[in-house]
Amino acid sequence: MQIVRRAMLALSMIALILCSWFGPLDLPAVEQVDAGMKRALISFATARALNAVISVAQGTQASVQPLGVGVTFAPGQVLDPINDLVEQFSKLMLVASVVFGIQKILIGMGGYWPLSLVLTVAALGWTLFYFRTQTPPPWLSRILVILLMLRFAIPVVTLASDQLWQKYLADDYETSQLVIDTASGQVAALTPSVPVAVENLGVLEKMKSFLSKNADIKLHFEHLKQAAEHATENIIKLIVVFMLQTLVIPLLLLWALYGVARRAFELPLTGTRPSIPSH
Repeated sequence: MQIVRRAMLALSMIALILCSWFGPLDLPAVEQVDAGMKRALISFATARALNAVISVAQGTQASVQPLGVGVTFAPGQVLDPINDLVEQFSKLMLVASVVFGIQKILIGMGGYWPLSLVLTVAALGWTLFYFRTQTPPPWLSRILVILLMLRFAIPVVTLASDQLWQKYLADDYETSQLVIDTASGQVAALTPSVPVAVENLGVLEKMKSFLSKNADIKLHFEHLKQAAEHATENIIKLIVVFMLQTLVIPLLLLWALYGVARRAFELPLTGTRPSIPSH
């Protein structure tokens, strides 16, 4: 069993050293980061477009003159809370794009050859202590864990996050993004254009015209509000999706990865070994 354990350790160290130099995880991780950044930028552009058409709808005013008395409506103001949420969502998408950009830079920094060189030396030194049946110094174990995290943590976390995104979050993203894409056109189409009142009408005709226009305006803005509220539900879903992908899941995976690395290279070997009785 001891021979098998040493052989597995030797193979594992060789694999870690080779992976640190050749970086088989780096390119797939960069591709996934680019895909995530593209999704965030698309959502950012969609949010800005929706913000623009809602702002136009908010500024819509209806002026009618029943019986010669001017009346002005500003029904678009009911969209204020929705527009505030859209603005916050666009800022969050910009932050998500920055997070993906930082991940890409960290992957490139982790693949820099001096880090691979130091990792190789630390791994060989740690293995040498182990094969001599000596406990590696605690400082060497800690350095090795830190180097492993610097070299492999971001690519591994990125790929694992993407797998979780594909399995649990991709469908919600596609559906919500489609709804928000169409919401801009719906809001623009539903924004009413109020006709100018005709002056040469009798009292009865003016009253009928006023009631018809007022009902039409209310109907348009009721549909407009419903379309915006439907988009709001999907905006909240997208916020949850991007928060999970860029913050919650990566932090949990980093914590788990650090725990596994520390347990594998530091904790079991820094304890006291049983003493061998002398003869």
